[in-house]
Amino acid sequence: MSSTVEKLGPSRVKLTVEIPFADLKPHLDKAYADIASQVTIPGFRKGKVPPLVIDQRFGRGAVLQEAINAALPNAYEAAVLESKVTPIADPSVEVTKLEDGDLIEFTAEVDVRPEITVPDFATLSATVDALKPVEQEVDERVEVLRQRFATTVDVDRPAAAGDKVTIDLVATRDGQQVPDGTADGVGYVIGSGGMIDGLDEAVTGLAAGEEAQFSSTLVGGALEGEPADITVTVTKVAEQKLPEVDDEFAQLISEFDTVEEMRADLATAVEASLAAEQVSTARDRIVEQLVAASDFEVPQGVVDTEVAARKEQITGQLSQAGLTLDRYLESSTEETAKTADEFWAELEANTVKALKAQLILDQIADDAELSVEQEDLSRLIVQKAMEAGTTPEQEAQHMMEHNHIGAWMQEIRRNKALAEVVAKATVVDTDGNAVDITVRPITAATDDEAADDEDAETE
Repeated sequence: MSSTVEKLGPSRVKLTVEIPFADLKPHLDKAYADIASQVTIPGFRKGKVPPLVIDQRFGRGAVLQEAINAALPNAYEAAVLESKVTPIADPSVEVTKLEDGDLIEFTAEVDVRPEITVPDFATLSATVDALKPVEQEVDERVEVLRQRFATTVDVDRPAAAGDKVTIDLVATRDGQQVPDGTADGVGYVIGSGGMIDGLDEAVTGLAAGEEAQFSSTLVGGALEGEPADITVTVTKVAEQKLPEVDDEFAQLISEFDTVEEMRADLATAVEASLAAEQVSTARDRIVEQLVAASDFEVPQGVVDTEVAARKEQITGQLSQAGLTLDRYLESSTEETAKTADEFWAELEANTVKALKAQLILDQIADDAELSVEQEDLSRLIVQKAMEAGTTPEQEAQHMMEHNHIGAWMQEIRRNKALAEVVAKATVVDTDGNAVDITVRPITAATDDEAADDEDAETE
């Protein structure tokens, strides 16, 4: 087999590959054998039909095509190795010459990793927020736990912030009730948000049996997003009673007997969580600098394919949640985009950054000749199991069933490459203290870097 490579652009090549007929013969023999085992022809035992008879019945061309399809993948991989290019997309293959008994020629046009000049890692730096006081964070978590274990007591007074009210809702437009515009016996904590705009103001000050009217925007049904007049009737007011933070509370919510033990355990978890968050932020900012310092273009075809996949995923998740993108953007407090066009534009920009990060880290991994050991893969499987709440055995089975081993090994190499980068970069907090991000495990962010915002929007 021989091959040549022609550069079509900064990140696209055309491989021209010749396969001698001798190399095709094993595939051709197998194609004849497969067909012979599947057909029944009078006068011949099954599996013993001669090639000449198969050619007469089905045509030599069909057999050649099957043999060529079987030979192309290995020939393509060999040509890639010989040309020393790194494909980053599927090739466009065309058989350009077929001389029966002599040779087969095909071309493969493919996007490849562009030439990347990796910056000096020591020039990269990042500043992250100083760690929050652990005790303050512990106090906040304890308060959340108190809210979770709060009890309610019915009261005979006007509703106030923090009270849990039971309400009936009726939506009308122009005096006519809106289809599917009623809801009875809805429980709602005043001030918690997440329902109809204006509801908090309307129910505050109402006692059981009283009602109020206000205007708002419908959040469901056939007229979702349309303005309507809302009548809310309070049927019950209940006051939340938060438990005292004492030993009894500690025993209720944890495995510990005393408040001191419970808070000490929370402090340990908070300290680890805050440190991990700081490391993650530092890593992301170092990757951003790495991308900004590397001047190259990602092939547009690769970008288009990735963006299309992300669009399909996001649209499907929103549909399952009963949301349109416009409705999601209206209700989201995290998205910066206000319109669908802005959202998709941000998604494409983030996708380009993520692809650039992947390509740079792949280049670094190749330059450093980083390898993946069985121990690395086992460690990643354990980590994924912990994150998913499954067992390592289940994650390993998932990896094999869905053919993820290649992607997971690539993830490990990129993690190792990122570790090489951050080991030489400078990271300080806002107080000027050095932040060591080399001693903690670094989880992969590059494969889904562009989707960080989009994941938040659909989960």
